[in-house]
Amino acid sequence: MEESGSAIGFLENKTILITGSTGFLAKILLEKILRIQPNVKKLYLLLRATDETTAMQRFCNEVMRKDLFKVLKEKWGANLDSFISEKVSVVASDISVSDMGLKGSTLVEEIKHNVQIIINLAATTNFNERYDVALGTNTLGAKHVVNFAKQCPNFKLLVHVSTAYISGEKEGFILETPHKLGESLNGTEGLNIEIEQRIIEQRLKQLKANGASEKDVTIAMKDLGIQRANQYGWPNTYVFTKAMGEMLINDLKHNLPLIIIRPTIVTSTYKEPFSGWIEGTRTIDSLIVGYAKGKLTFIPCDTNSIIDMIPADMVVNTIIATMVRHKFQPPYQTRIYHIGSSMRNPIKIGDLQRFICQYFIEKPWINGDGNATKVKKITIFNNMASFHRYITIRYLIFLKILELVNKASCHSFEDKYIDLKRKLNWVIRQVQLYRPYLFFKI
Repeated sequence: MEESGSAIGFLENKTILITGSTGFLAKILLEKILRIQPNVKKLYLLLRATDETTAMQRFCNEVMRKDLFKVLKEKWGANLDSFISEKVSVVASDISVSDMGLKGSTLVEEIKHNVQIIINLAATTNFNERYDVALGTNTLGAKHVVNFAKQCPNFKLLVHVSTAYISGEKEGFILETPHKLGESLNGTEGLNIEIEQRIIEQRLKQLKANGASEKDVTIAMKDLGIQRANQYGWPNTYVFTKAMGEMLINDLKHNLPLIIIRPTIVTSTYKEPFSGWIEGTRTIDSLIVGYAKGKLTFIPCDTNSIIDMIPADMVVNTIIATMVRHKFQPPYQTRIYHIGSSMRNPIKIGDLQRFICQYFIEKPWINGDGNATKVKKITIFNNMASFHRYITIRYLIFLKILELVNKASCHSFEDKYIDLKRKLNWVIRQVQLYRPYLFFKI
């Protein structure tokens, strides 16, 4: 960006608080700031931890030891540790609770007095997350960040990173409009975040009273999230809770200067600090990994549908560029930015499938036994009806027969039955979660 010069100047002497600092985007943002502007005044990094010692351990192990920082390490050499100590303060926190879990921190008053910019990157991006976990981080976390920002006397700007997919399955031209409190995608009335909290609390109490195992509680919370999201028009728990987070921010911000960033599917770095860096399994990654492991051999999708992906370093560049741009905007105006690639550089699902297939044929996944997993070209179904027919004829009927045979033979085929059922349930669940994006229309 021509703005790289102005970005460097903008970041000089700034005090910035970043939430979710062990996350994928946060690490890339941290590396970028430290690399391009060593004269940043202070970076407060909030990490989920019970105390400062644990937080620092997480920072060292989960952030600074990553290959992502090799360019920075080469630049600073033996002086890196002292540079980091001077510029970075690691803070134990939990944004899912009030005051972001900072009440016991010795740094809380210092942070409030000095912080000028907050960049909220804390999120759980799992489509199939527990509802209580997703609501705590993606929705209530956003509320707690806004309330904290209001306590900072020198505060200049809040940047909240959301997702472009809070628009659900809407097609065509989607404007950068804010989500109003209680507004659903399908017109269903009654969406109330406090009621959603009570529904979660009641369900957890009921499960505890029934003596449910932790595994059963997790399954129930995941199912509840999908159910509540679908009721109001969102396809999964992730985008539903992110949408409610935006609702709370817009409702509570009052005169706070606010930028909302809505990226599409965030992928590996394009160029900075080097190409191809990625970490973890998020959004579409689970489908790719499932295929690489040989678990996903067929899928329903429209091969001509556009899948919108954006490299992580481009998202970080946009975050910085919008902060620079903000100083030329009216001070209390909210700005929303969509970040995607489908307008300038669209990629079809069919092309993506071909690229993935070619890659894992040439560089197969190595399983736990050290053996390469052989993959074949994936079978495509161009509509859900044909997919369901295939599942029924090829698997469900056989699974039912196997269940009966297993019972009749005193569970002689128990392991085979459980394994097949588990694999089939995994595929069906993934298709349910990703269906809106596999048939997405621009």
